Amino acid sequence: MARTDYEEHDDSDAGHGDGPNWRRRLVTWVLAAIGLGLGFLIPYSLYLNHEVGERFDQLRWQLPTRVYGRPLELAPGLALDKRTLTTELDAAGYHPGDGVRPGTYSTEGGRWLISSRGFNDVDGPVAPRRVAVTLSGGKVSGVRDVASEKSLKAARLDPARIATLYGQKQEERRLVQLEEVPELLVTGLQAVEDRDFAHHHGLDLSGIMRAAWVNLKAGETRQGASTLTQQLARSGLLGIGAEQTWTRKFNEAIYALLIEARYDKQTILETYFNQVYLGQRGAQAIHGVAAASEFWFGRDLSDISTEQIALLVGIVRGPSYYDPRRHPERATERRNFVLGEMHETGLIDDAEYERALKAPLGVTGQPGHSANRFPAYVDLVRRQLATDYPADALVGAGLSVMSGMSPSAQAYAEGAVTSTLESLDSKNRPDLQAGLVLTDVHNGDVLAVVGSGTPSQPGFNRAIDALRPVGSLLKPFVYLLALAQPDRWSLASWVDDSPVTVALGNGKEWSPGNSDGRSHGTVRLIDALARSYNQATVRVGMQVDARRIADLIRTLAGIEAKPNPALILGSVDQSPYAMAQLYQFLASGGEIQPLHAVRGVLDADGRALNRYDTEPAPAQEGDAIAARLITLALQHTVSSGTARQLVSDGLGRLGAAGKTGTSNDSRDSWFAGYTGDHLAVVWVGNDQNEPTGLYGSTGGMRVWSSVFKRLPSAPLEVSDDGLDWQWVVGSHATDAGCAGARRFAFVAGFAPAFQSCQPPEPVYQEEERRSWRDWFGFGRDDDAREAEPQPSPQPVEVP
Repeated sequence: MARTDYEEHDDSDAGHGDGPNWRRRLVTWVLAAIGLGLGFLIPYSLYLNHEVGERFDQLRWQLPTRVYGRPLELAPGLALDKRTLTTELDAAGYHPGDGVRPGTYSTEGGRWLISSRGFNDVDGPVAPRRVAVTLSGGKVSGVRDVASEKSLKAARLDPARIATLYGQKQEERRLVQLEEVPELLVTGLQAVEDRDFAHHHGLDLSGIMRAAWVNLKAGETRQGASTLTQQLARSGLLGIGAEQTWTRKFNEAIYALLIEARYDKQTILETYFNQVYLGQRGAQAIHGVAAASEFWFGRDLSDISTEQIALLVGIVRGPSYYDPRRHPERATERRNFVLGEMHETGLIDDAEYERALKAPLGVTGQPGHSANRFPAYVDLVRRQLATDYPADALVGAGLSVMSGMSPSAQAYAEGAVTSTLESLDSKNRPDLQAGLVLTDVHNGDVLAVVGSGTPSQPGFNRAIDALRPVGSLLKPFVYLLALAQPDRWSLASWVDDSPVTVALGNGKEWSPGNSDGRSHGTVRLIDALARSYNQATVRVGMQVDARRIADLIRTLAGIEAKPNPALILGSVDQSPYAMAQLYQFLASGGEIQPLHAVRGVLDADGRALNRYDTEPAPAQEGDAIAARLITLALQHTVSSGTARQLVSDGLGRLGAAGKTGTSNDSRDSWFAGYTGDHLAVVWVGNDQNEPTGLYGSTGGMRVWSSVFKRLPSAPLEVSDDGLDWQWVVGSHATDAGCAGARRFAFVAGFAPAFQSCQPPEPVYQEEERRSWRDWFGFGRDDDAREAEPQPSPQPVEVP
């Protein structure tokens, strides 16, 4: 049969793959594959596009809340020395330099040039400025603005960052705008990582082909050349992963294309600089060039040098592999490679290239910041914020908590606790611990907190949570109530320190004795307090009434105590922080001044959300006068009473007021003392409540002395307002030249009647008998003998 043309044509192609049918099937399969691919890729791309829209802007979700110390306010008259100013500047990230670039300082003799950085404080923005500060005689003698050559009343320096409160992710990050990033870092990063950044659309196709070929030859997936946009997608959207799978690379490429389609180059680059992963400290990841600059160099981003910029660019490739602290050789090699790229592309000239190659890495021995270097202080910050900010409102919120911490005071306090406990360590003594709170007497700022003998370790915060018998630390408030009745009591009043018995009810009696086991006869009230005589204090306290003592300490410090006679000698368990709040009333001159670790909270834009540093109400006249009288008595405690060792320690120049305290069997050693600027309360003891063999003067006071040997502080000067100073012999005012006369301060209008010089009155000898020693865990302090002529004892009725 003859074939048709069609059949002939069809038959002629039979041996060549079915001709047109084969091609149609191929086209069909290709179109089907494309359709399926698009059917998958389009929805998948839309999904990823949604993810980019949701997550790219949320790279800032987990901004940590940062806690800052107080800004150092330099003002003429401020007690300050070279060592302390250097400590403050170092803590705030300042570096020796020309004093011109922000964050640098220079010094010559007692003259300092400091270039501060602008910052936001609780009362608004503080502009950067260059100041010349002169130190002389242990204080600031002058502050001058360098630009205007005008003298300043005060200048504030930006504060140190002392802690970071993280969100769900342990990430350290400091946001910067692109214009805040050094130009060499911007151009250097592109020269090394992505020279075509300005022109590509997210992918470097030639780089992808090279990476594919390397992976094919290796038989496994390895990270190939990536654009900056891909790196941003990897770390910001996909998360940092060690294994580079094909799926991950595919998603990374799609993300990069979508990011480039949605955002301009400046936004992408700025986000990269804030997101790039550049180090690790334990569980804390370091993201962004600003945080990395602090972490590796301890410097602000604007202060880093060419070689440090090159090292940051080099670390981008592998923060662990090129870790300059663990692998300095690798880091140096990588840095020098980056410097070569910068030189080759004309970003740095020959001279700078050669200089930078010879420079050290410039990395600090320890990371430039820590999540929490001061656990006891930050614990107090958290507690004081808890009322207004639940824990989940703080972490990851990007807030700035402006605290009252002084880096120098904290350093001196920590050093004093550590060194003193080491010196007291003995095989015959149980393990010692300590708690310390140091405050500013002018405004109630808490400047330092130490919660243990190892201050940098978190754990039980003894400064706040250790409730221990306070013993004689409460005595000044017994006498405060007495002196508030100037018609009955004065510092010159005679007090009977003979054996005393108090009926407690239920047929029981209480007969407290003095720590030395002796009675001292009739003594002046000021000496009874300064030498911590228990028997005299009980007599005064019973006339004052224990219920009034309980009311007073509740009003001043929120301390709840049972109003029984034992309260007179400190039978109440309290923390160093509570006792600091109580003594703040005396140290501030009679102001009811709440202590605060937090000065204020700023939002992520630097605006104040809350302030806690409001000015306290002025002291009432009666409170101020009574506080002055007690302060005079506590100065006498230091000059010739139980705290007289401070004078031997060289601290007599401070005119400090202080009180020792010791609980029963020397289980707790206390000291509270204040100067013209500072109050510190210290407890030393044992967590198991074992006897330590320490008195207030041999434990807590030694820590206090160690702090104030270093901490610049103004001498304590007591105002004469409302006081009338008179020379007294016996019970009468007299002439200054009379034999045996002592000078006392009285409330104005209540001085004793004047008599001209009379023959000395008979001396009443101290009673030598011993009595019961410290029932109920009362104070046991050192004593000193009374030398002044004394009258016969006056009977005092004890209820």
